[in-house]
Amino acid sequence: MKDEQRRAELAHFLRTRRERLSPAMFHLPYGAKHRRTPGLRREELAQVAGISPTWYMKLEQGQAIQVSAQVLESLAQSLQLTPGERNHLYLLAREQLPLPMQRHTPQISEELQGVLDALTPYPAFVVNERWDVVGWNLAASQVFADFAAFSDWERNLVWIMFTQPDQRALYVDWECWAQHILALFRASGGREADEDWFIERRDRLMQASSEFREWWQWHEVGDAHTGNKELNHPLVGPLVLRATTLLVADDPNLKLFVYTPLPQADTAQKLVWLVSPAHTASKAIE
Repeated sequence: MKDEQRRAELAHFLRTRRERLSPAMFHLPYGAKHRRTPGLRREELAQVAGISPTWYMKLEQGQAIQVSAQVLESLAQSLQLTPGERNHLYLLAREQLPLPMQRHTPQISEELQGVLDALTPYPAFVVNERWDVVGWNLAASQVFADFAAFSDWERNLVWIMFTQPDQRALYVDWECWAQHILALFRASGGREADEDWFIERRDRLMQASSEFREWWQWHEVGDAHTGNKELNHPLVGPLVLRATTLLVADDPNLKLFVYTPLPQADTAQKLVWLVSPAHTASKAIE
């Protein structure tokens, strides 16, 4: 579809979705005698969605402007789009499908969370059979990623590794570890290759990462998640950690990853500082 045609269809789609909404649905004054068309006015929709009226007008007029996923999500919610309509909006606006709607990821038990917390200052987290991170301690969020900042669907080791730019800077040998986690993901797919969750994750990674797309063709399969990790942390510099994988007895689908410091680079002392009250308090203020 040509860009001009796509933008014209986007403009028409937005207008028809806007016109089916009533101001009363958002507790807005109706002002019927001043309305020439049904539904919300452009400026009213922009107000509900929390975006610039001028910017939205350009979008609905089919002008060539860049639109972020965050803005599209706000529009999708304000327009009360169905899942199919939400996909259509993304395809017209960005020529790509959106991430799946956030869904609930089972929480680990309080006892297992207690184990994770007790392992601090050693980074530790728990993943399920889909490589979703379902539990973590403070040290893991300080060293690897702020897991709490991700949606349930995004909080996945494979997704984070291939889509978050800071991971490339964090891992000294990012390509090696990215290929390793891809091979582990493929191994899990060997058991569930026909499952919707696996196909969806694989296809979206193909779309999001050229490296994943290329390396997937190698057909490498992994069977362990161990070894030394060399990191270049943005705050404390080099870290050298030993990865250990443990199975959770109460649930064989869960794996516990623990990262213990090796003598190099004063790693142990740096981990203590990263989880210290002084450091975490300063980050909260920021």
